[in-house]
Amino acid sequence: MALLEDLKKDSENALRAGDSLRTETLRMILASVHNEQIAKGKDEEFKEEEVVNVIRKEAKKRREAAEIYENAGRGELAEKENNELEIIKSYLPPEMNEEEIVLIIKEVVVNGETNFGKVMGQVMNKVAGRAEPGKVSELVKGVLEEGKAKVVDGDSPDTSVSRDN
Repeated sequence: MALLEDLKKDSENALRAGDSLRTETLRMILASVHNEQIAKGKDEEFKEEEVVNVIRKEAKKRREAAEIYENAGRGELAEKENNELEIIKSYLPPEMNEEEIVLIIKEVVVNGETNFGKVMGQVMNKVAGRAEPGKVSELVKGVLEEGKAKVVDGDSPDTSVSRDN
């Protein structure tokens, strides 16, 4: 549980340094982890991956809140959420880039799978939390549509496919 210990230590250091934003953010993360531990049951030990999942949820909350504030014209609140998000991201493993995700998607599709749900499930297992599900979903849809265009056009990619509904 090195990550949880790091969070506690960094929270104490931020408090000593007078960094209120970092202190508040880390305390929120620690509170969320604590609440998740209570929900799970106190007898079970909390694993590192579960702490990472809680941190991911907190990051998602900040990302969504920042977007909502930005759309509502509340730039100062959006900036605060984005600053908290940057602090939270520093405790997450690095995310995969689009090219790496697309390679994994193509690997799954090459194995004969074309059902969106099944492709998503296999890809999400392989990326193991190193990519946002929304981003993966968008890329899976793109690769599957690209594959359908190739089949229709006789294996030549069609770049003029319209996405009009």
